[in-house]
Amino acid sequence: MNDKEFRTEKDSMGELQVPAKAKWGAQTQRAVINFPISGLRMPRQFIAALGLVKWAAAGANAELGLIGTNLAIAIQKAALQVAAGEHDAEFPIDVFQTGSGTSTNMNANEVIANIASAIRGSAVHPNDHVNMSQSSNDVIPTCVHVSAALAIQQQLLPALRILSVALERKADEVRGVVKTGRTHLMDAMPVTLGQELDGWRAQIDNSVARLADSMPRLTALAQGGTAVGTGINAHPKFGAKVAVLLSERSGIDFHPANSKFEAMSTQDTAVEVSGQLRVLAVSLSKISNDLRWMNSGPLAGFGEIALPALQPGSSIMPGKVNPVIPEAVAMVCAQVIGNDTTIAIGGQSGNFQLNVMLPVVAYNLLQSIELLSNASTCLAEKAIAGFTVNIDNINRALDRNPILVTALNPVIGYELGAAIAKKAYAEGRAVKDVAREMTDLTTEELDRLLDPAALTEGGIKN
Repeated sequence: MNDKEFRTEKDSMGELQVPAKAKWGAQTQRAVINFPISGLRMPRQFIAALGLVKWAAAGANAELGLIGTNLAIAIQKAALQVAAGEHDAEFPIDVFQTGSGTSTNMNANEVIANIASAIRGSAVHPNDHVNMSQSSNDVIPTCVHVSAALAIQQQLLPALRILSVALERKADEVRGVVKTGRTHLMDAMPVTLGQELDGWRAQIDNSVARLADSMPRLTALAQGGTAVGTGINAHPKFGAKVAVLLSERSGIDFHPANSKFEAMSTQDTAVEVSGQLRVLAVSLSKISNDLRWMNSGPLAGFGEIALPALQPGSSIMPGKVNPVIPEAVAMVCAQVIGNDTTIAIGGQSGNFQLNVMLPVVAYNLLQSIELLSNASTCLAEKAIAGFTVNIDNINRALDRNPILVTALNPVIGYELGAAIAKKAYAEGRAVKDVAREMTDLTTEELDRLLDPAALTEGGIKN
């Protein structure tokens, strides 16, 4: 070991060699040694939230007269550098670590203390100063909520708005296209392509509404509960001041949790939000699979639409083009549903006063938000906005659809309608032609009753 490459740091367990250039200290180094498990680090959004919480904590401590202004300013400047991502390389600890996230909290304390010491020109202590009025047990649950709330507001909701607008525009563009509806993947009564896309848009808008329903609980913070929820070693007003400062800086209305005991001992809100993300994943999967079916072919499938050709589809079959964006989105959805299962199991691991799977809950929750954000934008811009409609294919299938006879039921009855449908299907003929032979209805009556566009409006036509 080269002495120039390492320095000696000390904590309550003794001395330890730390890389000379590292801004972290002994406790971080112990975690690096203890957890060589996955190579996965805590997400950027989480480190940003951690920096913001440390910034707010220093400000609250200063306002309460617990630390001097100059010390607080130094800590806040250092914390904002961390929040901005200027020191991400200084956060090397694996996601799979101590269940409270204590290692990551101390990582932040040590890095911020190091930077603040240089700013101030005198020593800043990671525990006594940066971690003042705090415990890992309230800091990490707070960061789970803050990071998820910020990611939803800044990434996911804007992406869902892009997708919703893309669906609305495309629905308006194809509103007059009548096509064969399908139930059980079998021919059914006609719908318009616009109606189909309106259904997709409603799925996305409902997901936005569901996330909004969860925000009041996601913006409730554990900060101020310290070790077990009682607030030991923290000023009674500390948690509320932290929430105010975070709100002012982020533009999100954070507030203290009604029960610090619930906020620290459970991850019920993370489980709830993950459930909302799971619904969104199911919706996106449905939309993606519908697009794949509609795009299938071009000759042996439905061939109703043509998705944008983005890349060659085969290393052996020239000219083949695949629906790559819906496939990528479907894989994202599978990952998010798996993440939800992990978060649910993590949520079960609240033992008495503390949940002990906080890092993995945070990692999976933030990954789900990021994946869904990026996938929604890709789906909007690279699939929905650019697909074209194959009118000839749609009309060919629509004209021969025997299920159109359903519109005649009120006039001729179900049994005769079934006979007409079977004969039309068996002979490959249009329902209108067969009905003309098997009923007393005139051509004008059949034209009116079997008008596919009129049938998309529902109701009995007299």
